[in-house]
Amino acid sequence: MLAALGPLEQSFATVRGHSIAAPTSHQETDVDLPLSLTVNGKTVSANVDPRTLLVQFLRENLHLTGTHVGCDTAQCGACTVHMNGRAIKSCSMLALQVQGSEITTIEGLSKNGELHPMQAAFRECHGLQCGFCTPGMVMSSVQLLADNPNADEAAIREALDGNICRCTGYQNIVKSIQFCQSGKTPTAV
Repeated sequence: MLAALGPLEQSFATVRGHSIAAPTSHQETDVDLPLSLTVNGKTVSANVDPRTLLVQFLRENLHLTGTHVGCDTAQCGACTVHMNGRAIKSCSMLALQVQGSEITTIEGLSKNGELHPMQAAFRECHGLQCGFCTPGMVMSSVQLLADNPNADEAAIREALDGNICRCTGYQNIVKSIQFCQSGKTPTAV
């Protein structure tokens, strides 16, 4: 049966040693597989279709809709989350590929009702307009400063290369990251 499938379909025909029937469009597979991971500090277990993308699992199963779907091709960065402390594009990962991992979404950045310093900096410096790219920008920016706390403007712009904003022209996004970097306290709202 696998020989009749193309290379992409073959890669999905066997997941974690379980053989599944090749689905036709919009047809469910007969086998859901167990997934266990930590999302925003909470252990999550579910049975998922092997074709479920991480971004779909987060949005549809866990109702964490802060992670956006922009391009579905891992180019825009709107779906960026952290996996084991590293920024990844969740539209390019199957949910089962993150088995046992720790995932942090934009909802998991704030603690005890307080915005993460990067979120507060984006608010302070007007680092968003429509807000669609903002969750991915914030998640990528947190990763940037974790990796390079002294990043200059050129390094910041280079690090944002995988995140597309169609509204701001990036200037206020860069200012937001620099504000967070400075350790200044945002004004009260």
